Amino acid sequence: MNVEAVMTLSPVIPVLVIDAAAHARPTAEALVAGGLRALEVTLRTPAALDVIREMSQVEGAIVGAGTVLNARDLDAAIAAGARFIVSPGLTEPLARAAIESGIPFLPGVANASDIMRGLDLGLTRFKFFPAEAAGGIKALKSLAAPFHQARFCPTGGITLMNAADWLAIPEVLCVGGSWLVPSGEPDTASILAAARAAALLKQSS
Repeated sequence: MNVEAVMTLSPVIPVLVIDAAAHARPTAEALVAGGLRALEVTLRTPAALDVIREMSQVEGAIVGAGTVLNARDLDAAIAAGARFIVSPGLTEPLARAAIESGIPFLPGVANASDIMRGLDLGLTRFKFFPAEAAGGIKALKSLAAPFHQARFCPTGGITLMNAADWLAIPEVLCVGGSWLVPSGEPDTASILAAARAAALLKQSS
């Protein structure tokens, strides 16, 4: 599976901050049942690697690691079972390590220089982050224009209310969303409902 295949599994990739490994399976099961298979577990909590291991056991789940900052994070995430890697930024050491590993890699970009650096490394699929704070839809449209080969997953400030506007941009393959799973004990009924609503959003063709 390449990075575009991950990005086109569904319109929304849930961005997950999970504090306890015990919350992993019920959360993943609800998201997958709701139609969202690509799950980004951010490496922001001590439980994150265990969460990746647990979620990877859920049938239908394609579990990745987010907030990957360096090659050490990359190696730890892959060892835990991550099937794709997301980073908030783009550095050459991390990019080269990810490319060498062969794992689908979605680095963060916020400006033209970031995108050009990625293109120089052979990358064409990017996380636009932080999407709203970096200028919103107008900014991404302006950035996408000179880089016809690039496609994006905007993340940061995306909600169910504005996701469709982002997905209407032809260069946007999916969005990242943290609204689907609040912190704390998972309310699986609410997560299932949120996932179903997100899965119904239309992706750009």
